[in-house]
Order: sequence, then C-alpha cells, then structure tokens
Amino acid sequence: MSEPYKDLSQNVYEFITEDDDNACAAIPDSACKEAPGNFFLNAFNGTCTKLAEQIASPGLVLPWLLSAIGAPASFSGFLVPISRGGSLLPQLAISGRIREYRRRKWFWVGAGVTQAAALLLMALMAVTLSGVWGGVVILLLLALFSMASGVGSVSFKDVLAKTIPKGKRGTLLSIRATAGGILSLGAGYWVYHYIGDGEDVGLYAILLVAAGVLWFVAALFFFMIKEEPGATGGSRTALKEATEGWGLLKEQPQFLKFIIARSLLLSVMLVIPFYSIFARDITGTEVSSLGLFVIANSLAMVLSSYFWGRFADRSSKHVMAAGGFVGVIGAAVALGFLFVPGDWQTPILFSSVFLIAGFAHAGIRMGRKTYLVDAAPEKDRPLYVAVSNTLVGFITVLSAIIGFGADIFGVEWLIALFGMLMIAGIVVSLSLPQADKMVV
Repeated sequence: MSEPYKDLSQNVYEFITEDDDNACAAIPDSACKEAPGNFFLNAFNGTCTKLAEQIASPGLVLPWLLSAIGAPASFSGFLVPISRGGSLLPQLAISGRIREYRRRKWFWVGAGVTQAAALLLMALMAVTLSGVWGGVVILLLLALFSMASGVGSVSFKDVLAKTIPKGKRGTLLSIRATAGGILSLGAGYWVYHYIGDGEDVGLYAILLVAAGVLWFVAALFFFMIKEEPGATGGSRTALKEATEGWGLLKEQPQFLKFIIARSLLLSVMLVIPFYSIFARDITGTEVSSLGLFVIANSLAMVLSSYFWGRFADRSSKHVMAAGGFVGVIGAAVALGFLFVPGDWQTPILFSSVFLIAGFAHAGIRMGRKTYLVDAAPEKDRPLYVAVSNTLVGFITVLSAIIGFGADIFGVEWLIALFGMLMIAGIVVSLSLPQADKMVV
C-alpha cells in the first residue's frame, strides 16, 4: 500500500472512529498499525454482503422465486428456518477446528466462495428446473449456502476482534450495514420498477447471479485483510466441543442470560414473514409489494446503522434492549392497521411496518454482535460464538412450529405473541452486565 493512501486511510479512519491514544489497548501494536486498512477492507466486504443479502433475501425474494417456478407454496415456509438454522446449528462442531489455526480469515474466504457458488447454481437451477424438483434443489442449495455462512460467522467475529480495536467495532459494523443499505435502496427500486407483478424467472435469476458475484468480491476483500497470528487452543471433536460448551453455560451464568436475551429478541426477525402475510391480507396485494418492502428495509439500515453502531460502542446491551423496544412499536403499528379506515390500508403505508422492523432488527443485530465480540476472551471466542449460535439455531428451527398458530388463531394474534416475547427480551437485556463484565 502506498504511503499517500496509508495517510489518507489513517486520517479518514481517525475521523470516523474518533481515534484516541488508548484505541489499541485490546489488540497488539502490530495489528494496530494495520487497523485503518483492515477497517476499510472489512467495510467494503460488508457492503457487498449486505447488498447481496437484500437482493437474494430468503424472507422476501426467494418466496417469489419459488412461486415463479411453480414450487409448492409450503416450500416457502422452510426458507427462514433453513437460512437461519443452517447457518447457526453447525457452528459448535466448526469452532473447535477453527481454533487450531493461527490465522482464521481463510475460513471466511472459503465460506464466501462457497456461498457465491451456491447462489450461481441456484440461478442456473431456477431457469432449468421447475415445480417440486426445482423447489427441492433450491432449498438444498440454500442449506449449503447457510452452512457456509455459519463457518464464516465464527471466523468473522474472531478476525474482527483480532484486527479492529475495541470501541471501533460497532462503528465498523454500522458502516457495513449503512453502505450496503444505500445500495440496496437502488436494488429495491429496480425490483419494484422492473419486476412488479411479473413472474419472469429470468429476472429472479439475475438477482441471484448479482448476489453471487457480490459474495465472490466480498471474499476477495476479506482475503486482503492483514491478520496477525492469534492464540491456538488445539482442535476438539464436536462431542468434546459440545461438552466444553455445556460447561461454559454452567460456569458463566451471564453468558447463558445473554443467550436467553438473544433468543427472545429473535421474535423481531421471526415476525417479519408474518408481517408480509398480514400485509397481503390487509392490502390485498402480493408481488407488487416486494420492491416496496425491500426499499423500506434498506432505508431502515441506512438511517439506523451508524446510530446503532456508535451506541453499541458505548453500551451494546442497551442497544439490544432499544432494538427490542422499537420492535414492539413495529408490532403495535402493524396491529393498528386493523382499526384504521380502508383508505389507509395500502402497501405504501404498510411499508412503515417494515421500516420500523428494519430499525429494530438492525439494532438487535448490532448490539448482540458487538456484545459477544467484546465480552468473549480471545482464546475461547470461537467457542462462545459457536455455543451461542448453535443454541439460537435450535430455537430458530423449533420456532417454525409457531407458524402453525397463524392458521389456528390468526396472524394478528401471532404478531401480538411476538410482541410479548420482545418485551421479555428487553427485560432480560437490561439485566445483563456490561460486555467487559460478562465473563467472571
């Protein structure tokens, strides 16, 4: 890297993060020198992945793709559990293997390339297969994508903690989300303007190809990060890792409380597909709302991410609680559409629910990531991340059962239930210690 570029990146880095003399207390001096460059490489990586997540979203885009290829409607109900559960469940088995490598960025690079390949294959299958078999293959490729995402997640948090000083990580995560959200606004407009009510499979394939290319570019950016060798603790089998994880839960009660808070606040994310169902019931629209909802969700990332990131660098547990509070507001606004005049029950006005839900999800995601990275000790950080994600993964998969309640009690009662879970998550989040006091 040339000296002028280093000076520029250093100056911009200091301006964005409000650099100070104690900024590198949590990482070695050698890593501190590379922090500005790594900061921006990580930000570029996140911009690509956040945009890719929006244009190939399992909650918004893939259900329309399955419908377009003629897959059974029930297949859409598997998308979020496969996406989230497939990402979270394998992490306990992976974390033990990651620990034996002093440089762990390669796991993210490999995972990113795998995710790119899965999306490109998904696009190919979408234009060559249809019906049940097309849906089955797309779900299997989504499972592959999600498992690779789980490997990358363990690696990412560890590399983040090794390359970016404490107090700067929330800011970095916010920039990743904000930049990706700005680009996603354009993608949402494209979907709204060009797809509309159409069922052209080729348009969805283009979205998947674009997302695949973005994941590959993201892998290149992560490859360029300069990671110092870290601590190793030897590899462990999945059984030994599970035993170690169980012991961790018994020895660290505040860590268990964090997992409970995170699990309760999952309700903010899990309720979003039911907002879509509710919107269809209320407004009577289907595919034409997709672009509007993508725009609303992306706008939430743009408007909220920097605020949440700076807030998380000061108190990540309060960010989790605040995100839950915003989520409660979103649920209340959604249910409020039952009582407004029919002229107000339009897709544009209902998009406000997705805007608020996007604010809430961004805050909770920012808070829990920053909390865990700051709280976990370096040597066992992959184990902490894996235990948390594995347990939450089980809960995510089990939560698919709740969806049957929509048929029994009605979507509005399910939204109210998720709202109550959010309130419980707020209470538990506020009872957590500050991140640096979690491990005793």
